Amino acid sequence: MCGIVGVFSDHWTPALQESLSYGLDQLKDRGPDDSGLDLFTSSFGTLGLGHARLSIIDLSEGGHQPMITDDQRFAIVFNGEIYNYKELREELSREGLEFTTDSDTEVLLKAWSYWGESSISRLVGMFAFVVFDSKLDTLTLVRDAFGIKPLFYSNEDGRLSFGSEIRAVLPLITQEPKLDQQTAYSYLVHGAYDNVTATFFENVNQLSPGHIAKINLSNTSTVHLSKWWTPCVKLNSILPFDAAADRLRNLFLESVRLHLRSDVPLCVNLSGGVDSSSIACAVRHIYPDIPINTVSFVARGSAEDEEVWIDIVNKHIGATSHKITLSGGDLSRDLDDMIIAQGEPFVSSSVYAGYMVFHQVRSKGFVVSLDGQGADEMLAGYDGYPHGLIDSMLKKYEFFAIIKFIIAWSKWPNRSKIGALKYVVKNIKNKTIWKLLYLLNGRDVKPKWLNDQKKYQIDESQLINDQLFAQEREVSGRTLMGVLRTAMTKYGLPGLLRHSDRNSMRWSVESRVPFLTTELAEFCLGLPEEYLVSREGETKCIFKAAMRGIVPDEILDRRDKVGFKTPEFSWVMEQKEIIREWMEYSHEIDIINGNEFIQEIEEVFAGVKPYRADTWRMINFCRWAMLHNLK
Repeated sequence: MCGIVGVFSDHWTPALQESLSYGLDQLKDRGPDDSGLDLFTSSFGTLGLGHARLSIIDLSEGGHQPMITDDQRFAIVFNGEIYNYKELREELSREGLEFTTDSDTEVLLKAWSYWGESSISRLVGMFAFVVFDSKLDTLTLVRDAFGIKPLFYSNEDGRLSFGSEIRAVLPLITQEPKLDQQTAYSYLVHGAYDNVTATFFENVNQLSPGHIAKINLSNTSTVHLSKWWTPCVKLNSILPFDAAADRLRNLFLESVRLHLRSDVPLCVNLSGGVDSSSIACAVRHIYPDIPINTVSFVARGSAEDEEVWIDIVNKHIGATSHKITLSGGDLSRDLDDMIIAQGEPFVSSSVYAGYMVFHQVRSKGFVVSLDGQGADEMLAGYDGYPHGLIDSMLKKYEFFAIIKFIIAWSKWPNRSKIGALKYVVKNIKNKTIWKLLYLLNGRDVKPKWLNDQKKYQIDESQLINDQLFAQEREVSGRTLMGVLRTAMTKYGLPGLLRHSDRNSMRWSVESRVPFLTTELAEFCLGLPEEYLVSREGETKCIFKAAMRGIVPDEILDRRDKVGFKTPEFSWVMEQKEIIREWMEYSHEIDIINGNEFIQEIEEVFAGVKPYRADTWRMINFCRWAMLHNLK
């Protein structure tokens, strides 16, 4: 796990090299153990590659980067982990390749030199890397299937800059940083972010999950983008339910086993839900005698407290438990640091709990943590994405089954028949109805505090729970799987992965996500839809069946898990005087009418309007823009 940065220019100067060094310094939290910066000469200019290393596998100098092949043709900077590097190394050794280190970076580099781009599909891991081919004068940027590891780039005339974080890229671009107003609008109004290539900064893009960017250094103005992995949602498994559950269990246990490969101490981030509990219990199942440590956030005294479930799992596996509690004062103290670490605005204060969990991970001496991120999007967690399943049943003319499903689904905690009917209405192909629902939920696509309202492009898909449902419902009879695919790759998971990456890297911790392998995703998305969400409204059915005998029944049979939350409203109300000071900066932001913006927040403080998700977004955005001096 590391940070990478680089810049190619057809007009190299000492000032540019100094900026590159400064950009690398911005990544020191991502890689405090070692750093490297090398220059490479191309026929068309000079390339600088920088790397900050967090040593996880092969703690010797053998993992130093940039790393170059023996023939000097390929150079690489790599952020992430290749969990199956031992198996790949054996395969390459049989082909006659020789290795001089025990690092996964050398395996990746030699796999690329031997197999080229086809090596990517062989990798089990999380990664963002850049390869320079001195023979062809090309740069290739690669990001893992789910976007677990970040990669940003800026393409200007004669200059290409890239890095693991925006703050490493900004020193390398020629223009002053400016706010991308469309991205800001999508975030403030719809809560959408990390779902497109654009970022909150003009002319700084992110490489999308599962994509490759190729640049010929003779013409850096052209970036050739292609997708190396697309989740398939076609039915590809005819296994009976029990056999499919056995297969899923084996795939999951093997993934956890690979994710445990580390030369440094590791732990499990335990929330008390099915996903993180399954990881912790899988570790015990695979290794009956090793010590296990867990780290958890507990919200004692609030409705969101999960401590009782955390204790059940810790007792079951005999783990050493480390817990943290937080207050609104803690959030106020740390918010600025977290905003800088995140780089861009984020959706809720639950991100702060993750920030402090990773701080606890590192303070207790652990460098690697295992996390349950991605399971809900892969296995239809939360409320089960019922609009997808309802649409699939509509296409099969199963009208009576829809009624039975709505009744059964609504009986689960935090659901209702009204909520189910809203999902039914979403299946009507009528944008007017979608917009009406949007307004009935207290949301406005053109709020009063928005300046120049005609300027912003309204993505109609965001009017329906911020998912590309309209597109995915064209998947014949398997709309649920299409919606899950979108949640994994577009709306939902990418933002969550960003939060986790920046929070963990702030404290020099490598966060691993065993659910997110292409093999697991393709298996789950290829199952019958009712294996994931039963006609009785139960979510993650097949995974719960797969974990029977490994995870305590009390955890698997929970009906009250609603997702990771913090007592955000009380935190905000505790700090309203400080927030009032922050909101004054709204007068400096072009897209915002400051008076209306502040009035909106004041009405929430006064109880005139309810506290909603967009309240936090407004507060967070204003403070973020202030810290970055963006107008």
